[in-house]
Amino acid sequence: MRNLFRIALAASATALATASYAAEPIVVGVSIAQSPPGSVVQGTQVKDGVEIVVKMLNDKGGVLGRPLKVVYEDNQGIPEKGRAATEKLITRDKVVAVTGGHQSSVCLAEIEVAHRYKTPYVNTNCWSDDVRAKGYPEVFNPGNYNTRVSSAMAETIAALKVKSVIAFAENTDYGIGQAKLLGDFLKKTAPQTQYKYVALDRAGKDFTPAVLPLRASPPELVVNIMLPPAAYILMNQLYEQGVAPSAKTAFYDGAGIADYPDFWQNVKEAGKYMLAFGLYHPAMPMPALGKEIGEIYQKQAKAEPNRLIFQAADSVLLIARAIEQAKSTDAAAIIKALQGMQFEGARGKFSFSQEPGYKYQQWVDIPFVTYQLTEVNQPISKTTLIQASGQPLQIDKVLKPAK
Repeated sequence: MRNLFRIALAASATALATASYAAEPIVVGVSIAQSPPGSVVQGTQVKDGVEIVVKMLNDKGGVLGRPLKVVYEDNQGIPEKGRAATEKLITRDKVVAVTGGHQSSVCLAEIEVAHRYKTPYVNTNCWSDDVRAKGYPEVFNPGNYNTRVSSAMAETIAALKVKSVIAFAENTDYGIGQAKLLGDFLKKTAPQTQYKYVALDRAGKDFTPAVLPLRASPPELVVNIMLPPAAYILMNQLYEQGVAPSAKTAFYDGAGIADYPDFWQNVKEAGKYMLAFGLYHPAMPMPALGKEIGEIYQKQAKAEPNRLIFQAADSVLLIARAIEQAKSTDAAAIIKALQGMQFEGARGKFSFSQEPGYKYQQWVDIPFVTYQLTEVNQPISKTTLIQASGQPLQIDKVLKPAK
């Protein structure tokens, strides 16, 4: 009897230990800007997308029978802060992977840490091609990239047949990198177009010294390659000085800012007639999962979702699916799974390219659209599609102000 009691006790202890282990959460690190000078609006959207998908996963039993837990770190949009945040997440919080990155200069600092510790890093929204060109096997890129934007913008500019273009780019890896690439593409697609870019301080509050000269000699197109709040300041000053949008000068956003929740409250009339490169439009085809995530966000926020909601959701889903496929939270196993898997998430199906350079571990054919805002406070669903996803441009739909 005593032996039977011991066996039962041991079995009970084993069962308790197994249950305890099964309930132990899988921890994922998310580094985002939650305070200035970083893009707080981007950080907020990434966090919203992460939390929607984490709840969805946990409501269905988690990952490998374990709940998913997220630890957030505020990188303030500063590379040094991002480096420290990633170090803490990996060494102290013991995360299985890091994600959330949405500003290129920060990502470039963070991936150095991830590479050193051989920890999977899923880049949510850092566009700089340099993030890919590093060739780090730990870094995966399901978001957009500069070459994709610059080539699309160059095609639109060529179709507009404008003779002069000035781009205002933030003085970061992302901004200057995209501005230079745009110039390279324009040499091929629109060699007759005069192009130059001006780098502006992303923390600047007054850009009138750069805007005023355009009053006397306006270009036919002004391109924005800046994130908020600087982008909003630039737009308002261009509008206040009568430069753009105007009958003479069109305004084209290449930073994907039109669907931010605070866009209209910051730009008002300055946003009317703006052309925009976009990574999300309600008219784009989306899988059932993407539609469900969009509906959840819309119900919670009382606003249409933007691209960052879906990008953040896919970033976490990628990590979860890789863990499930590997049947392990081991870093090397997750990386191997990510490299070889066919993923279907909120935005569609894709796998990661292994081609070196800007395509390395990148979703190469990420879908995009071009649309125009034609009324103040216009939701994205009501904008005019100039180019539907995968379709040719319809430049004849572009509207201009009367003066």
